Amino acid sequence: MKPSPRDLIRLLLIPTLLCGTLLILFPTLILTPEQSKAAGLALITISLFASGGLPEYLTALLFFLLAMLFKISAPEVIFSGFQSTALWLVFGGLILGVAIRQTGLGQLIAERLSRKLNQSYTLLILGMGLVGFGFAIIMPSSMGRIILLTPIALALADHFGFQKGSNGRTAIFLSTVFSSFIPAFSILPANVPNMVLSGLAETQFHEKIMFGEYLLLHFPILGLLKLAIISVTLLRLYPDRLPAVPESQSAAGQSRLTSNQRILAVTLTVLVALWASDFIHHISPAWVALVGAVFLLLPKVGIVEGKSFNTQINYASLFFIAGILGLGSLIADSGLGNTLGHALIAALPLDSGSPFVNFLSLVFASSTVGLFTTLPGIPAVMTPLAGDIAQATGFSIKAVLMMQVISFSTVLLPYQAPPIVVAMQLSGERMARVVQPLLIIVLATLLVLLPLDYFWWKVLGWI
Repeated sequence: MKPSPRDLIRLLLIPTLLCGTLLILFPTLILTPEQSKAAGLALITISLFASGGLPEYLTALLFFLLAMLFKISAPEVIFSGFQSTALWLVFGGLILGVAIRQTGLGQLIAERLSRKLNQSYTLLILGMGLVGFGFAIIMPSSMGRIILLTPIALALADHFGFQKGSNGRTAIFLSTVFSSFIPAFSILPANVPNMVLSGLAETQFHEKIMFGEYLLLHFPILGLLKLAIISVTLLRLYPDRLPAVPESQSAAGQSRLTSNQRILAVTLTVLVALWASDFIHHISPAWVALVGAVFLLLPKVGIVEGKSFNTQINYASLFFIAGILGLGSLIADSGLGNTLGHALIAALPLDSGSPFVNFLSLVFASSTVGLFTTLPGIPAVMTPLAGDIAQATGFSIKAVLMMQVISFSTVLLPYQAPPIVVAMQLSGERMARVVQPLLIIVLATLLVLLPLDYFWWKVLGWI
């Protein structure tokens, strides 16, 4: 019997776990003892997250346990995820999701969307991709977009009768989430790594990245073409057809909003306005979400009752998020990320006479760093090296900085991208159903988009 891809991943998991254990117990001479232990724990944690060898929350708890038992870092670093705004944004989002489901507002929005997208399954998937991408243009907070759109996408799947685990449900969910996050890297304010890069470029090299030049360089390839690849991938990987929607269900959207739906609709409108204007008031999206969650939990408001709070909130997802964020903090604190970045650059065949090889090498190096540090860690690690890289390649410093965008817009595994992880926890979608399309999108990016991107950079004079 031919082994499945999942069987092969599980087979590779054993030597990876063994290698990680050896690094923890017997630190290598190449790294400092702290970095060796951090590398070993990272291998164990990342391989379990990627393979689904254990439930995500259990992998996170194992990370906390091993980090403390072997004193790999300080407790405030290991448990830093619990202090992160991302965790509280997820917590607020879980409560908002319960409210959207309980009041029926998500179903109402889904019914109205369905009237525009009920002609075919293809139109439905393409349409939800455009909805997700459209929100990326008008709403800078990626986490806010995910928290708002995920319950609506799931309600739309319910409206059309797609059961949990079906191709249609997975495709609707992933089209909305992927399109709202991955192509949004081509829009400067839309995702966190973009802004980290912009801030570091200005503080370390006095290079100001302008919205227009960033959009022109990245939007045609990493934005529009990647959006098309996402849609084609999901349609081919998860084919399905629209079930017949009962007439009574189709007409349900004609009814007026209930009192609770009106309260929730106003609350969400205020939250979206605050998320979209965070560049003005500078309030973290997490605290905006938490304000909305607390308001909906108030007894006098009565949207989310105490019983729902105790039984319908997926608290396991909070441990998962805290574990991922803690792993990133541990790697940064140990210096492993910087060491890895310098080692990769030193090993690359950089030559001022080989621009295409340099281009591919830098994308590869940054992407490798992202496997260990998650996507926001790429600009943190690679930006300080930009001066040396520019000297070795003949590229301008600004071009070297901009090449990072190609890497952190290429998501290989979900744990690298907190918004995708959040969406998975909100939806309950299985890891394997998310990993497979991501790998296909990465392959299409390497084979098709990367050469096109290089040509586009040459046309614009960046190379």
